[in-house]
Amino acid sequence: MKAERIIPVPFNRVSVDDLFWSPRIETNRKVTVPIGYEQCRNTGRLDAWKLDWKDGDPYRPHIFWDSDVAKWMEASSCSLYFHPDNKLKKNLNGVINLMEKAQQPDGYLNSYFTAVEPGNRWTNLRDRHELYCAGHLIEAAVTHFVTTGDDKFINIIKRYADCIDSVFGNGAGQKRGYPGHEELELALVKLFRATGENRYIELAAFFLNQRGTRPHYYDLESASREEDPAENYEYWQAHLPVREQTEAVGHAVRAMYLYSGMADVAAETDDEELAEACRILWRNVTGKRMYITGGVGSTERGESFTADYDLPNETAYAETCAAIGLVFWAHRMLHIDMKPNAKYADTMERSLYNCVLSGVSLDGTRFFYTNPLEVRPGHAMAQSGLENNYRYFRQEWFNCSCCPTNIMRILSSFGQYIYSSSNDSIYVHLYAGSTVKVVMEGVRVNIRQKTEYPWKETVTLSVEPDEPVEFSLSLRIPGWCENASLELNGKEIRQLQITSGYAHMRRLWREGDTLNLILPMPVQKIEAHPEVRGNCGKIAIMRGPIVYCLEEEDNTQSLNDIRLDSSAELKAEYDENLLGGCTKITGTANIRKGEVWTDHLYRPGIAETMPVEIKAIPYCLWNNRRPGGMLVWITENIPD
Repeated sequence: MKAERIIPVPFNRVSVDDLFWSPRIETNRKVTVPIGYEQCRNTGRLDAWKLDWKDGDPYRPHIFWDSDVAKWMEASSCSLYFHPDNKLKKNLNGVINLMEKAQQPDGYLNSYFTAVEPGNRWTNLRDRHELYCAGHLIEAAVTHFVTTGDDKFINIIKRYADCIDSVFGNGAGQKRGYPGHEELELALVKLFRATGENRYIELAAFFLNQRGTRPHYYDLESASREEDPAENYEYWQAHLPVREQTEAVGHAVRAMYLYSGMADVAAETDDEELAEACRILWRNVTGKRMYITGGVGSTERGESFTADYDLPNETAYAETCAAIGLVFWAHRMLHIDMKPNAKYADTMERSLYNCVLSGVSLDGTRFFYTNPLEVRPGHAMAQSGLENNYRYFRQEWFNCSCCPTNIMRILSSFGQYIYSSSNDSIYVHLYAGSTVKVVMEGVRVNIRQKTEYPWKETVTLSVEPDEPVEFSLSLRIPGWCENASLELNGKEIRQLQITSGYAHMRRLWREGDTLNLILPMPVQKIEAHPEVRGNCGKIAIMRGPIVYCLEEEDNTQSLNDIRLDSSAELKAEYDENLLGGCTKITGTANIRKGEVWTDHLYRPGIAETMPVEIKAIPYCLWNNRRPGGMLVWITENIPD
């Protein structure tokens, strides 16, 4: 008998009540999601669906606007499930009605091509985002159906998916193309899971299998448009068939969505060759091309990956959407094998707690598109007129606003990343106050998680079955944690059975059974691989899953002049008055004495130093006060 695969517990079966995450989720619901609607309305993204655009109108529809609206719709659907809101529901239904009226007789649904270039459907898959927008619409419709039970939106989208299925494939007269901006692949798998219709996952597999084949479909497109072919297909991850790709290249967001779709199709179709390609790419990304914050994509040029160990700090791109895409991929990699491996959850956690949350301000009103690990001091920014530079200051919105709406939907659906289950097993991947409702061997079971993680070390899980039932409960032991311990009903379990990073317990669970997981969180000084040249001789500070940084607000403008002893004692202390309440790291470092430099750029000698008190804050909370310098990697001073 084939073993049952572990699958994620959907967000609507997980209620989150957590010290760390709940305030961010609530701000997202009350502030950020409404901002998303107003921005989509004010910038013409919603009116574009009226299909009445004409030359001279203030906002010309754009090729990717549909994706922004769709991600807002997905976030709204998730929000409405736990928090009914008549105004939000009315706004959401209004957009669905616009789309219903905009849908063409053959099912086609795209505001830009219908209103602006009606004769150019499917003529530039490489650059024009048609299939990308379709993917986000599908994701929104599936989420809306799951959360509301209303099939109006998903029926609209099924007609569109069927239209796409009729256009693309190996049949006579069909196009052999594939998305220039990947995303549709993973969305089609979601539609397959929601409907059970095999043609949707078959279409996802078709798009994956066509990618990178010769002759390049994009060359054929270019020729039909009388344009020169592209010179480098790595940007679109189309340089090789997906099963032959071994390095993460090109546009980082596209890559993350592609790899997510590959993992989905591999899991659903038992395609071991495709699964192994995912594992190879995973090792390349997390072993050679990922920032300590869980950000990916090193350069602004093409928003792309570059080369192994090329991870510059001040010019880091690390787009918020790419970090979110890495979370999507990591979550899928947890389910690509019969049993999860904690290394995927470790990366999911790293990205969520650091690079993803950095993308939105504490008050939920401003956003980062990119997430650098070093920022020049505030006085230099002011002198250079950089107050409006999106690399150093969060912005209210962007012309390309993929990141704000992506943040809205990942925070609205956060609960789905915490647990996975099968008929007789449940895995806990993330530690956050929450309650999950599952069925184990036919018996309803609630598991309640209480914790002040990531600030405190203890996680308490209460098991509440309707009746005694035997099943396996597996808890992730984070890769950063040494000497984890576990208590069952007040007694320490001395021999933890740990496999692939999870502590497994199979027993007859009864009402009142309680587990206490203790995850020691000493302050750690982290070094980078020596090939990461910009970090040679430097250290970063971590505690638990949290990456810390020095901000000018708490320290000095001369952050790069600080020298931290490798043996220096650093103290962790929770400060309820700092940035909404967080654990800060303090200690003593050294800095050059503040001598006056006049006309000298260089001079001989080694300057004297003096002690200086430093305070580090969580990276995800930087730029929530006065603008200024920021630094993750601190110069290391090795004592004699």
